[in-house]
Amino acid sequence: MECDEVMLTVRITAREQLLLRRLAQGHRSDVSEVVADGLLDVIPTLSSPQDAYRLLGALASPAPCALTVWLPAPLADLLVPGAARIAQITGLRIESASAMLGAALRLWLTQDPVRLATNLSVMHAGRPAALAAA
Repeated sequence: MECDEVMLTVRITAREQLLLRRLAQGHRSDVSEVVADGLLDVIPTLSSPQDAYRLLGALASPAPCALTVWLPAPLADLLVPGAARIAQITGLRIESASAMLGAALRLWLTQDPVRLATNLSVMHAGRPAALAAA
């Protein structure tokens, strides 16, 4: 049996979780869809050493909340080469797809919330983008 989506659990902060929920509400989508869009937005930036180390910094920061998300399988498959690229640049290995996703998500969420909402609007051309103050 083939699975179209992959379930992953990531560690984030309560503030990050609230921001994700607001972004999802503003775009009339669910949190998993926002996480997938965020991953698509951040993965191309991870080829520079500066961004690779920023990702590791996001991974090292405490994150007390667990969040379970569903990603399309082809998108989840990008986490493995992404982690390999981080290891190539930094010499440090990220041990799991969940850890890689959590770090990439947290790195993406460090952007200005208004910018995140705007980027989501562009990705979903035609969908409304309302974001309550974060």
